[in-house]
Amino acid sequence: MNRIFFFSLLLAAFAMPLAAQDFGFGFGDDDAATDGGGGNFGVAIGGEVSASLLGYADDFSQGLDKTGLGDIFSGKLNFSAGNSFGEAVINLNLASPATGSSLITFDEAYLRAYLGALEIEGGLRKLTWGKADSFGPLDVINPLDYSEITDASDALNMKIARPLVHATARFGQFSKLEVVFVPTFEPHRFASEGRWRLEQMKTLQDMIAAAAQSPGGQSILLQPDVSKLNYAQAGLRFTTTIGSSDIGAQYYYGRLPTPAIKLSFAAPQLSAPSKIELLYNPYHHIGVDYAQVLFGFNVRVEFAANITDDLGGDNAEVYNPNLAWSAGFDRDLVWGINLNLQANETVRLFHENIQNGPLSQDVEADSAITSTRITAILSKKFLRDELEARFVALWEVEVKDFFLMPSIIWTRDAVQVEVAGGIFTGDEKGQFGQYHKNNFVKVGLTYSF
Repeated sequence: MNRIFFFSLLLAAFAMPLAAQDFGFGFGDDDAATDGGGGNFGVAIGGEVSASLLGYADDFSQGLDKTGLGDIFSGKLNFSAGNSFGEAVINLNLASPATGSSLITFDEAYLRAYLGALEIEGGLRKLTWGKADSFGPLDVINPLDYSEITDASDALNMKIARPLVHATARFGQFSKLEVVFVPTFEPHRFASEGRWRLEQMKTLQDMIAAAAQSPGGQSILLQPDVSKLNYAQAGLRFTTTIGSSDIGAQYYYGRLPTPAIKLSFAAPQLSAPSKIELLYNPYHHIGVDYAQVLFGFNVRVEFAANITDDLGGDNAEVYNPNLAWSAGFDRDLVWGINLNLQANETVRLFHENIQNGPLSQDVEADSAITSTRITAILSKKFLRDELEARFVALWEVEVKDFFLMPSIIWTRDAVQVEVAGGIFTGDEKGQFGQYHKNNFVKVGLTYSF
């Protein structure tokens, strides 16, 4: 708590003289409201403070001695300062001291310079590419944090900010070209223990434990140094408007954020590996997108080709190339009900060349040729839009599992109260079904400022 208090005093001491410049009540005359030739200098401070209780149905069934309600406090602090020449932004996440982790973490922190039609920014950043509302195949820059899934439809909050340099050149009123360079790599994050641990993570840990107890000796888990420049990523994206259609095209060279696994055996007769390596395959990404309002439907479509080094489909340590697409729309239906519907699918190429079976070491063995997800969000507002009923459903088609999240949200001015539930059901080997013991109820109060 002392750390939070000290940090708050430091921020206040820094912000007060800047705020004085912003509103023109420094010790000088009106020149105090400028930055010496760069135009008016403004400072903005905002954020939110939340108190929430989160309980799991499986815990309640085991008695109060097995039940907790999570860390009640969380918050965000957002700072920005700038003028017509540039801007600095720092967004912080605040956590309860009971979490045992850092109380204050960076969500984003970056600088932006305005140079006429050219805009350059650098720092810790979350970028969104593509037209899809969530998890589109063109949104490839930031990895995702799956270490806790209490809202699997919120792509922005799940994104992990990355250090990058991003430049945007604008042409006329409707066209722009973006270039991004990410000097380091980070994969998706998955929980290694606890209730949100993936089944694949458990399998890997069991393999390491078995190898350590085998006659061949101790297994070694090797992970690459992803901070080196050979893991750097870069891309460019062009967007424009033609008539009533928004279209875009992009190219990105990067690394797949989900690792492949390479197993090595000291001797053929050993059942446990002597070495386990995590590999992050390089790939070329080419994508196009389109958005338009058609007959009252806000339509969004994306298509991408992801090309890896496994052009024959038979390399066990490299993911096959794939084609990915998404199509969705949102529209107001009857009685003020709004529907947002999106379908995402990935189609693996050269699927017939994968070696399947219990002895196969192919990273994609015994998996379906397609992976399809349907996301539907229904919402309806009442009482002069202060009360909202909302229902989110995610369906993994091939494995027949679901995530369902009904909620009631009441908002008045800066205060919001939310009551929500999360239900994981379906095949216990699926992405959502494996969390069938994590059904939860959440009650939250948020004040934004």
